[in-house]
Amino acid sequence: MRKLADAYGIATQFHDWKGNERAVSAETLIRVLAAMGINATSSEAIAEALVESETRLWRRVVPPFTVMTETDSDVVAIHVPHGAGVHVELRTEGGETRALVQLDLWRDPREVDGQLIGEASFELPAGLPLGYHKLTAHWGDQSATGVLAVTPATLPEPALTDGRGWGFAAQLYSVLSRRSWGLGDLSDLADLTTWSGAEGADFLLVNPLHAAEPSAPMENSPYLPTSRRFINPIYLRPEAIEEYAYLSDADRVEVDQLRAGVPRIGGPDDLLDRNLTWAAKQLALRTIFAAGRTPARQIAFEQYCNREGAGLLNHAIWSALVVEHGMGWRDWPADLQDPRSEAVADFSRDHAAEVEFWCWLQWQCDLQLARAQTAATEARMSIGVIHDLAVGVSVNGSDVWSEPEAYAVGVTVGSPPDAFNQKGQDWSQPPLRPDRLEELAYRPFRTMVAGLLRHGGGLRMDHVMALFRLWWVPQGRTPDHGTYVRYDPAAMVGILVLEAARAGAIVVGEDLGTVEPGVREYLSSRGVSGTSLLWFEYDGDTPLPPEQWRADSMASITTHDLPTTPAYLANSHVQLRHDLGLLDRPLAEELAEESAHVNQILDAVGQRGLLPDEPDETSLVEAMHRYLALSPARYLCPTLSDAVGDHRPQNLPGTWQEYPNWRVPLAGPDGVPVLLEDLVSNPRARRLMDVMRERRD
Repeated sequence: MRKLADAYGIATQFHDWKGNERAVSAETLIRVLAAMGINATSSEAIAEALVESETRLWRRVVPPFTVMTETDSDVVAIHVPHGAGVHVELRTEGGETRALVQLDLWRDPREVDGQLIGEASFELPAGLPLGYHKLTAHWGDQSATGVLAVTPATLPEPALTDGRGWGFAAQLYSVLSRRSWGLGDLSDLADLTTWSGAEGADFLLVNPLHAAEPSAPMENSPYLPTSRRFINPIYLRPEAIEEYAYLSDADRVEVDQLRAGVPRIGGPDDLLDRNLTWAAKQLALRTIFAAGRTPARQIAFEQYCNREGAGLLNHAIWSALVVEHGMGWRDWPADLQDPRSEAVADFSRDHAAEVEFWCWLQWQCDLQLARAQTAATEARMSIGVIHDLAVGVSVNGSDVWSEPEAYAVGVTVGSPPDAFNQKGQDWSQPPLRPDRLEELAYRPFRTMVAGLLRHGGGLRMDHVMALFRLWWVPQGRTPDHGTYVRYDPAAMVGILVLEAARAGAIVVGEDLGTVEPGVREYLSSRGVSGTSLLWFEYDGDTPLPPEQWRADSMASITTHDLPTTPAYLANSHVQLRHDLGLLDRPLAEELAEESAHVNQILDAVGQRGLLPDEPDETSLVEAMHRYLALSPARYLCPTLSDAVGDHRPQNLPGTWQEYPNWRVPLAGPDGVPVLLEDLVSNPRARRLMDVMRERRD
């Protein structure tokens, strides 16, 4: 069984966070193998599966996906009946066709399914153009094809003013303006880039904008989307849609009244309510959609739909089905659970206007995202919007419904126990199957990354270690009973850097937590930056001097999953956890330990002469960012929450109902929301931006 698991990249042992080697149980191996469609419940089944694992590559004439870098040569193995003459040609994206040279590399033929199969090797020369090309093998009157991805050896460094850049990290939904509908939107994003770009920022990092449920209840966490390829239309600004200007007086009044009916966020106890916002906004969007488009706009819409193809259509059909039948597509009528069924085709025809509406929403998201990135470049940002890529999707979402064969069944993604989560984590998301990704020529991953980078200058990948391995947890088991499943980093990272190179974008990987040896070095060699957090940069028990931090990283003090810096300084996050009954130790012990940690960092800051004589919260935050700027990190990323003195975290890990995760508006130290229009004159924000400009000067 362990040999079988090894053949499919399933770890049979691993090192835990304390460095101890742990063996994976037989039960876990059986269930993870089953999630990949492999029966390992008996000795006979295992023997049969082992034979299959050894012959599956020989059944393929051409590998479905081959990846190489533009600077290296490689070899592709072709399998045809032994003795058959074969020639292979390469057709590039640009339409050039060239014959590949066969190499004199002998490998004994193998019997597969009663037929003797031989292997022929062909050279893939260095210097091929970047892109996804077509490999075709011809023998006799037959042919077979596969995809060849030629990727950059490394991403080029961005054209930053002094080789380094800075920008805010913002949870877009939390940044409200007086014109938004109870939730920060894409017009607010454009204004944020204009404001911060005019102040010298190079980028704006936002939370994942991935699609969510099309009807209530809507998931609050942006890290548990229904699709990573498409955008949540709740971020649309209805009045920014071109057709709004041409509505009839009655329709415009209706839209304006819907906006006026969304509760205003203004008090310290006010929370964001996605369901209320979407209920009003969807009605307004339907009114604008029903008003129609000019012939030219209709042509543009159709061109967008043609470009996005079946993926967009499936997402739109799924959205319409959810409106009709509710979330949880496995509970729908059986013939609607398969997107390729005749019943789904009939539904699409019978509900053509509804399906078109959901396609139209994605077109509008695409247009408004493009405006936000244009606003960033016009504000002279060197990078612009950096999008965040969540690590997975909801099991009930459109990505899984559209391509269920790409996802493992009966397991979820999580992380093993570590110092911060000693019981491990289960993120309740189904993992992509590495074997199916290869069979699909990585299409789900390729289209997703390309779509995210279409209107952005960068991509941050949450839990970037997923490009190498993921912790699979059998359903019904606790996270400590999982195991790692390996992916092909040459393919995953290669696709990432290829799409980023085409978009002229940067890539930042969130590589915090348990990281296996060699991962950070490999990512760095391919031009993918890492993540450095002030609270985690230690050399044993001592803060690591900032000059010794990584240069190829994005350096921050905190993130959306940690307390804000003002909360750390005031220990208000400890008090919050105590008030919610989340502490395992007495409050005094927790306060003492956390205070010692904060004081250790402040001592390191003070040793550099950065602490003011009479420090207050604001000046301490500024001093810590000056300390951060001593690092050689290529990107410095203060949070917008720190800039305005917010004490409340956006997310409190380990809570479900106890705390309003992802529902807290951006607020000052008094808890009163800070509106986007007031950021321009916010004294704390202006002082922090002065600190960032000092670094550049």
